[in-house]
Amino acid sequence: MKVRFAIHILGAVFLSLSLSPLAAPQKPPLIEKLSVVGTQRMTSQRSLIDDLVGRNFGSGFNGNKTHDIALLQRALDRRLVTSQQTPELQAMGIILGDLLAADLGMHWVVYQDHLGRSKALRYRETDNYLFPVTMISRRREVDNREPVVEIYQKAYDIVIAAQKKPAPLQ
Repeated sequence: MKVRFAIHILGAVFLSLSLSPLAAPQKPPLIEKLSVVGTQRMTSQRSLIDDLVGRNFGSGFNGNKTHDIALLQRALDRRLVTSQQTPELQAMGIILGDLLAADLGMHWVVYQDHLGRSKALRYRETDNYLFPVTMISRRREVDNREPVVEIYQKAYDIVIAAQKKPAPLQ
């Protein structure tokens, strides 16, 4: 009788787990090109941080990785941008993303899944994505002081490693 009860309980647990949203298969993400409005918004965000840095340091972003990463770090170190300034932190993430895109041959897309819509970098037409807009902001908002150069390098290494993996057989 106890064994039979235990089997029923285990069956009920298995059934409830298999019907839970966590166990349900997720729909693949929807990937779209940036809209004109999305592109304009990113341009505005770039200008926001570029103007702030230019006014305070006399030099703006120029697409040179070493220069731009140093400016991003300097803005954080001098508390020009604080952990409460999410729009500015995310604008810094766009600058970081532009550098990654240039170095890795990636392009900006809109990535939509069950969690919502995000701007992402996509490597060619693969399923390799980075989400640089929040790479700096999420760290700073929890007082993680990881240097920008290390954030960049980790993201770079992830994409390089993914590029080296053989494609799955179909």
